[in-house]
Amino acid sequence: MRKFAPVFIAALVLLVSPLISVAVETRDPAEHFFHPSFELDLREELQTARDEGKKGLFIMFDNAECPWCAKMKATILNQVRVQDYFRKHFIILEVDTEGSDMITDFNGKQLRHKDFSLKHNRVRATPVFLFFDTNGKQLVKYTGATRNLNEFMWLGEFVVDDHYKSKRFAVYKRERKKAAQNKS
Repeated sequence: MRKFAPVFIAALVLLVSPLISVAVETRDPAEHFFHPSFELDLREELQTARDEGKKGLFIMFDNAECPWCAKMKATILNQVRVQDYFRKHFIILEVDTEGSDMITDFNGKQLRHKDFSLKHNRVRATPVFLFFDTNGKQLVKYTGATRNLNEFMWLGEFVVDDHYKSKRFAVYKRERKKAAQNKS
């Protein structure tokens, strides 16, 4: 029997582990991640960011058909930790890359979401995350879904803590992974 004990324990863990879940607090990202904006005027959003002492604007470019956007919203943007951190530092907006709703850009020009996405920001795939300072200058552009919650948080820290000024995100991410591995 002693020979089979490790195998039995491993099998038991595999059977029981799906039943044990760590409770992670989540909220609807439409309500708790993105800031509401009735008339999307980026000049007004920048002013709000300045008034509230935020780093700037964070814009997620997505569309209804994007499975990676849906995955980000369902697994990362719904996390309270993510919502609280990003809302503390940014005004967070969502732009539909195929949308025909109007947006007022940083120069006061009105155009459709899809034109703002493609012509002004060269967004061709989704999701794309763009960070702008309080003057409307683009700081960082990240294309694609992040691998996990930590990587998304690191992306936020990368901008908030000004690491983008001295290194690429790939370098910062490697440093953070290494630091996390050394802790454990």
